[in-house]
Amino acid sequence: MELNQLWQSALAELEIQISRPNFLTWLKNSQLIKKDEDGRAVIGLANSFAKEWVENKYHKIVFEVLRSLDETIKKIEYTVLVEQKEAFKESLNKKAESFRQSSLPELKIDPESGLHPKHSLDSFVVGSSNELAYAAALAVVKNVGKKYNPLFVYGGTGLGKTHLIQAAGNEIKNRYKNKIKVKYVPSEKFVNDVVWAIRNKRMEDIKNKYRNIDVLIIDDIQFIGGKERSEEEFFHTFNVLHENNKQIIISSDRPPAAIPTLEERLRSRFEGGMIADITYPDYEMRFAIIKTKLQEKNVALSDEICELIANKVQRNIRELEGILNKIIFYQEVKNIEPTLKVIEEIINNIVQQSSKNITSNQIVKAVADFYEITVNDLIDRSRKKGVVEPRQITAFLLRDLINMSYPDIGEKIGKRDHTTAIYAYEKISQEINKNQKLNQKIILIKESIYKN
Repeated sequence: MELNQLWQSALAELEIQISRPNFLTWLKNSQLIKKDEDGRAVIGLANSFAKEWVENKYHKIVFEVLRSLDETIKKIEYTVLVEQKEAFKESLNKKAESFRQSSLPELKIDPESGLHPKHSLDSFVVGSSNELAYAAALAVVKNVGKKYNPLFVYGGTGLGKTHLIQAAGNEIKNRYKNKIKVKYVPSEKFVNDVVWAIRNKRMEDIKNKYRNIDVLIIDDIQFIGGKERSEEEFFHTFNVLHENNKQIIISSDRPPAAIPTLEERLRSRFEGGMIADITYPDYEMRFAIIKTKLQEKNVALSDEICELIANKVQRNIRELEGILNKIIFYQEVKNIEPTLKVIEEIINNIVQQSSKNITSNQIVKAVADFYEITVNDLIDRSRKKGVVEPRQITAFLLRDLINMSYPDIGEKIGKRDHTTAIYAYEKISQEINKNQKLNQKIILIKESIYKN
């Protein structure tokens, strides 16, 4: 029997024995390259992914099928088809480039305003965690300089503050046909500009740059605290703009009262306007964000996968988008939708990377600090009502962040049985998406752990 005829017969049998999607993915473009006199058969596969997959998953079936058709075959080896290597590389490069263009668009920041056009109010997903900040931004857009001035938006890392304040800037530009001059600047850039002006004795340049505009948007204002000359310059800039009914929009990772290095006169200015917070998104909002991001990238994932991601990724929106990008890249390269198991592996790998330096003692201390109790209270055998929730959250985080074994968790939280640790972990796991207050507590504790 000729090699091609033998392999076509084998493929016909293999297509019956394994699922059609797997057959099309891994074996459709394969070839039987040669068969030696000593019974060695060499099968060529389209790429290294297919070679590894078939070797690990389907070798036994392939061998049995070939052996049933030709009893002289005693051994099978796999290789990547030489003529398809370059084609595969080209295809992979095209897919990677396509993914890069669709998922990571080239930066097109407007040099005059400093705004990125991708940030819009339409693409900002609104939910209970950010509706106040969104409504305030919308009111500012409709009444520039007349309502909520300054607007101070604060919230944790990666929750969408920059998106919202830049979106407000873009909306003002578009709505008023560039008749209103908008300037967005991170506070670090403002500080660098002040330092440059001082060194070069050109403070007038800074005054002209920041005081002759209609809307000033400053991101991460907390970084300006403690830098005396920058604070002074910003204070005077703030006064000039405010007195002339120019709009000021500010973001921070905390409210004005919680920025310890901020001058009192600046703090009072910030508190004289509208202060709106952005908190952590609940499950429904995380799910909506995933769907919105997929629509933006023109990519489809099943609801089951979206639900898994929304359940697993609770820390912030930026982390959520990073995981989505990895999943989309996987799908682009392999041309198949990843399984739930693959999704869990991707998420776990990312979580492990961010958690690899975390210790059990750090987790215990973070929970104790959050609830304002001592570490001894937390790990003691006491059954006080006030320590039940902190202790259960500790058990949950020890398992969730560093994958500690249940017996070790039981030992850590007061020399308890491993069944107590299992009960605590499962209880918090079930309640975390039903109880928004509990979810907020856990995310705040996690954030304090990651920061430290």
